[in-house]
Amino acid sequence: PGSTEFIKALFIGTILTATSVSITVQVLKELGKISTEVGTTIMSAAIIDDVIGIVVLTAVLGLKDPNANLAAVCLKTVAFFALSVVVGMIIFKIMSKAEAKWPHTRRIPIMGLALAFAMSYVADKYFGVADITGAYVAGIILSSLDNSEYIDRKMDINSYMLFGPVFFASVGLQTNLRSVDMTILAFSAAFVVVGLLGKVVGCGIVAKLLKYNTSDSLKIGVGMMTRGEVALIVAQRGLKADIVDSRYFTAVILLIILSSILTPIILKAIYASDEKANSHA
Repeated sequence: PGSTEFIKALFIGTILTATSVSITVQVLKELGKISTEVGTTIMSAAIIDDVIGIVVLTAVLGLKDPNANLAAVCLKTVAFFALSVVVGMIIFKIMSKAEAKWPHTRRIPIMGLALAFAMSYVADKYFGVADITGAYVAGIILSSLDNSEYIDRKMDINSYMLFGPVFFASVGLQTNLRSVDMTILAFSAAFVVVGLLGKVVGCGIVAKLLKYNTSDSLKIGVGMMTRGEVALIVAQRGLKADIVDSRYFTAVILLIILSSILTPIILKAIYASDEKANSHA
């Protein structure tokens, strides 16, 4: 039981690793700060954060198996990424020829979608790696293509018309509000506070250590605190693996909503304060 509780606690921590900077990016674009050093730092850190989060998710899911050990899980993960490099090079050449033959046609996004599904299946079925990792790797392969923006645009339509609604509906169906009590509400409040402050303090302190000034360090910390669909995907994987209870979705959803609301407000306030200080100077 102690081991089970430890894995549950570890998994809840894993949910907090994911960063969704789409809202931060929109705020920085609106303020004209997306190309600044702070904007570039947030974007780069978010990409690294996603990769680390996916690797941690894979490791924690692997520990759920009583016969598994961390070394074996890490070995499988490394093997999958090694295979991904080889397969990626082959797929890239095939896709490059396909897009040269059929530029800006629906065949290309369909092939991209098939690649994402195939990589997800292989990751989960044969390597014990989280399926989201396979889809992420497929995205990296596709991003190198000349038609990547076209693929992204077509996939975005499918995402908000089909995949997004189905995913969020499935999360809603698995969430049981009847089981929410004062204990879960207290946990949700603590989860939100730790989730928000963890990114601000953690990323902010590291930025400060790397010689950023206090204001820029705070901007980086606040910019990194948004959570989104990745946190829900991780939570759903935990539910599927029987690590966490569906009641914890309440805490995750609250964190996503509050971080999405607070991040733009705080970020704009910091930039406004900086401009005011500079104008007085």
